[in-house]
Amino acid sequence: MRIKLSFLGAARNVTGSRFMVEADGLKVLVDCGLYQERDFLKRNWDPFPVPPAELDAVLLTHAHLDHCGLLPKLVREGFAGRIYCTRATAEIARIILLDAGHLQEEDAVYKLKRHGKEGRTGPYPVVPLYTAQDARSVFPLFAPVDYCQPVALSKRVKALFQNAGHVIGASIITLHVKGDGQYRTILFSGDVGRANMPILQDPAVLDHADYVLVESTYGGRLHQDTEDVLARLAEIIVGTVKAGGNVIIPSFALERSQDLLYHLNKLRVSRRIPDVKVFLDSPMAISITKVFEEHPELFDQEVARMMSQRMSPFGFPGLRMTQTTEESKEINTMAEPVIVIAGSGMCTGGRIKHHLANNITRAESTILFVGYQAAGTLGRTIVDGAREVRILGKTYPVKARVEQMGGFSAHADRDELRQWLSGMEERPPRKVFVVHGESDSAEEFASFLRDKTGWEVNVPAYGDRVTLN
Repeated sequence: MRIKLSFLGAARNVTGSRFMVEADGLKVLVDCGLYQERDFLKRNWDPFPVPPAELDAVLLTHAHLDHCGLLPKLVREGFAGRIYCTRATAEIARIILLDAGHLQEEDAVYKLKRHGKEGRTGPYPVVPLYTAQDARSVFPLFAPVDYCQPVALSKRVKALFQNAGHVIGASIITLHVKGDGQYRTILFSGDVGRANMPILQDPAVLDHADYVLVESTYGGRLHQDTEDVLARLAEIIVGTVKAGGNVIIPSFALERSQDLLYHLNKLRVSRRIPDVKVFLDSPMAISITKVFEEHPELFDQEVARMMSQRMSPFGFPGLRMTQTTEESKEINTMAEPVIVIAGSGMCTGGRIKHHLANNITRAESTILFVGYQAAGTLGRTIVDGAREVRILGKTYPVKARVEQMGGFSAHADRDELRQWLSGMEERPPRKVFVVHGESDSAEEFASFLRDKTGWEVNVPAYGDRVTLN
């Protein structure tokens, strides 16, 4: 039996997740993600390493753009197979991909105007990578699956989706391959969530796989104590409001925004923060929050109980959800302090850029990062301490207070990843591939795993292709 595995993305970097498995005459793509780091954006425009029409299926771990964001391009260029994922992932991916298509179109128009005024050209074509219509073309191909129910891709190959505990509907995917009297399993971690976190159930623990592809986004770090999250969030809000400033929170529409609403709800109920207005300034996050409320079967016991009592953990007095551009612009005219949650989470586009432009020069305001900031993004530049940044074509000095909280992370850290993998100690994998991490983080986690387990651990590079026996 010969199985070939190709690393077509998220290899020695975080975004652009794509892995291809060739087995039993099939070509299966696991994830089809968008690159978001500045240094790798050109790859989004490159031809796919394999003609899309030759692919038999796509297995989607979850609906973040760095895992699903190139599906419209894949379909436009010839893919016509099924896209297997959980029902919640399919519902959210529709929202996220449609929004991404609209943003691609808007950004192209905006850049053309700006480049015309400045008399210059950029490093990439000023056309949309894909359009909203391209995104819609993906929707009929979604094939929803249930957790723990095998999906037959051929007579000898099946896939199993299990709860990753990362974002709602996220999956750990295991491919089971039979052939020549042998049996092999290949596990794709996707993004692994954290145990004992609010809202979602814990990630499934697996006891064996022959080959493991494990993420390492936080493979070189440890998160702060979860118990400190509410206290620190309250301290930041109280201090900023007292100074007369705004709290601006770049946030991913999927999961992180809902986590923030949940925690703000708790702080408001316990009166640990003032009655300041909170704006969820993201039509996409608003739509995704509605999807959350339609899938109580995926919640942990506390949130499931709240939902059964018709108590939404994602709403509270003073919360305003802004759908229109006009409503968004009005936020920046308010005299009193406000809290603004807006996308995108890495400040690569969306409404957050306008809120940054209006607040980053104000010493009394706080820019609060609650998610991972990939290398080369505006968010990472700010977090790394830049004295000035370029936003929407203009340069601004950074005078606002900049804070970062790791306790909100939906990614397992080094020790949590190690704990998740410990279920395989009695039947160790033949090889572990460390992916989904910046090069230093991936190498550090690989070394940590070798020292702790004695397993064979490899950090593949972009374009590597290996044979699994």
